[in-house]
Amino acid sequence: MHRVATVLLVTLTALGYQVLCPNSKEQASTQDFVLLMETVADGWNEGNARRAANCFTEDAVYMEPPDRQFYKGRQAIYDFFGGPTKPSPPMHMKWHHLAFSEQEQIGYGEYTFQMNQRYHGVVTVLVQNGKIAKWREYQYKSDIDWEAFTGKSRF
Repeated sequence: MHRVATVLLVTLTALGYQVLCPNSKEQASTQDFVLLMETVADGWNEGNARRAANCFTEDAVYMEPPDRQFYKGRQAIYDFFGGPTKPSPPMHMKWHHLAFSEQEQIGYGEYTFQMNQRYHGVVTVLVQNGKIAKWREYQYKSDIDWEAFTGKSRF
């Protein structure tokens, strides 16, 4: 029994991005959305661009308006996320709040992202068939942590 459980765990780990980013659901639930967004963050935090990019549709759009950053298609997003090379310094993504409208299939997240610089921001995403079809982020470069950044409006 132990051997079967170990083989199953190894298989699920190896296919993790496929298991965690299903593309067969027409309607994502709030739980599906949270798992999807956490998988993107986990991929970045692990330096695994493929895991993060596989959470996007083949023709996804990733942008920071007004076209400060613009990437179209999963391959372009994968390349932007670092491709086969782990980024240096490593990426670090932390979600502070996530919310999702199951009816509209639109979700939001407040985050802190750090690599060469630290950014605090908000992203709006459109989910289609369990994957991210559109990603639109607004972010601010900041030298202070999330608690200081949110100050008196923190919740």
